[in-house]
Amino acid sequence: MRSDRSFIELKARQRARLLLDEGSFRELLDPFDVIMSPWLGPQGIVPQSDDGMVVAKGTINGQPAIVVAIEGSFQGGSMGEVSGAKMAAALELAAEDNRNGIKTQAVLCLETGGVRLQEANLGLAAIADIHAAIVDLRRYTPVIGIIAGTVGCFGGMSIAAALCSYLIVTREARLGLNGPQVIEQEAGIEEYDSRDRPFIWSMTGGETRYRSGLVDMLVNDGEQAVKKAMNEAIAKGIPAQHRSDNYAWFLPRLSQFDTQKQADAQQILQLFGREEEK
Repeated sequence: MRSDRSFIELKARQRARLLLDEGSFRELLDPFDVIMSPWLGPQGIVPQSDDGMVVAKGTINGQPAIVVAIEGSFQGGSMGEVSGAKMAAALELAAEDNRNGIKTQAVLCLETGGVRLQEANLGLAAIADIHAAIVDLRRYTPVIGIIAGTVGCFGGMSIAAALCSYLIVTREARLGLNGPQVIEQEAGIEEYDSRDRPFIWSMTGGETRYRSGLVDMLVNDGEQAVKKAMNEAIAKGIPAQHRSDNYAWFLPRLSQFDTQKQADAQQILQLFGREEEK
């Protein structure tokens, strides 16, 4: 029997409950409030009463905290008008608490393919609100992002992940602006074969993203391993410079990228890798 049970196998609500101090979990707009997208039913899509977004308030190490967890098994964790508004509002209220002297921490469990295509601009607007809320909140307290698996984090929500103060991933996680099937559809299978799982993980998997410096912590898939990493990230405090502000380092390297060649993990590490990885 494993001493540390899988974090990946937990549902969003279970993840939020685990990360908060025992007994402090209190869900806001839970399923009994029936806050869900009005756009799914008319298209024959069965909605979910919490819209796939769990917002929980409690404490972490005795300090006020919110944990927002996306349910990856509902609509691929995609973001719509309602679910996006729930996350954005939670982050905005946390920032307001901090401005009022109530030190409130924030942790985001990101399992999402990005915006729901059927909600289009409504979902995109909600994601933009999330981006703005993260940038606002991270001035007061580190915003911790966790990507575990199995959905990964793509689309506009990958930008939200990049805006987090610290990112924690497992090897099973994936992080990218466009998902494999989208790239294959637009650029062809010769460019990106979405069925080639070893290739996909070598490009966007947790280990490659860690080795290339795009995430901060790589952990094994375990409840306690993830929780320990979260606590360590919180203890670091606000970084001296957020990754998204370090464009002077990233842009010259992007300009060196040869788009005429098929990208691979070695090319990524050569351009962006931590010094010890080169």
